[in-house]
Amino acid sequence: MAGGRARGSRRATRLSEGGGLMAPASRLLALWALAAVALPGSGEEGDGGWRLGGPGAVAEEERCTVERRADLTYAEFVQQYAFVRPVILQGLTDNSRFRALCSRERLLASFGDRVVRLSTANTYSYQKVDLLFQEYVEQLLHPQDPTSLGNDTLYFFGDNNFTEWASLFRHYSPPPFGLLGTAPAYSFGIAGAGSGVPFHWHGPGYSEVIYGRKRWFLYPPEKTPEFHPNKTTLAWLRDTYPALPPSARPLECTIRAGEVLYFPDRWWHATLNLDTSVFISTFLG
Repeated sequence: MAGGRARGSRRATRLSEGGGLMAPASRLLALWALAAVALPGSGEEGDGGWRLGGPGAVAEEERCTVERRADLTYAEFVQQYAFVRPVILQGLTDNSRFRALCSRERLLASFGDRVVRLSTANTYSYQKVDLLFQEYVEQLLHPQDPTSLGNDTLYFFGDNNFTEWASLFRHYSPPPFGLLGTAPAYSFGIAGAGSGVPFHWHGPGYSEVIYGRKRWFLYPPEKTPEFHPNKTTLAWLRDTYPALPPSARPLECTIRAGEVLYFPDRWWHATLNLDTSVFISTFLG
């Protein structure tokens, strides 16, 4: 069982989520085809060109247990959620321009020749690998191999070069609710279907899905989940989750494109991308 803070700074924080677990290029395994049928339409207009088809998609939860709010005021946010429990925010920002810039075609045209830093997908993320963004998208952005361990898999999220990616980030409108004494830092990522990050915790923050769907599992600080730090969220969902009694189940919900999840300080959370996902987190550090 793991406890404690995941490695990384606020600018290259080990999580939020969400991330993507990809098989390394040196280890091209027979990948389990976890499909992505997330958004209406197809191509640039519907999924930004990111969808990877195939049978056997991971399902959404039977019942979302995180509240959705479309009319939240700042006073309500502070009183009811900021220090107490997660909440999913809807309609507070318009990131349609940022979303258009995050299509597969546009990102490859703008950043394909840039080096990105990939992280391993275990709780503590010890290994870092540098690779051209185009090589990552074209060679490693596959559905998760369900037999892989976290330290055997690589994906892109969090370790962004903020100077090189500034032309993209300046078009992003973060959630409007801050916390006193904190400053926002972005963590951008792209992940394959079935990928995710095992349980970990850190400071408070937001995670917005730009394309795809991301399923979240959350526990309050005082309730340490049962998990292995080097097994993927996909393996945890398959092997551990079904045996949990109702009282031991996490809060859970799937956030969709345009929705933003807020999680308070030190809440345990794990993520599972149900589709090929593009996402951005705002850490309040």
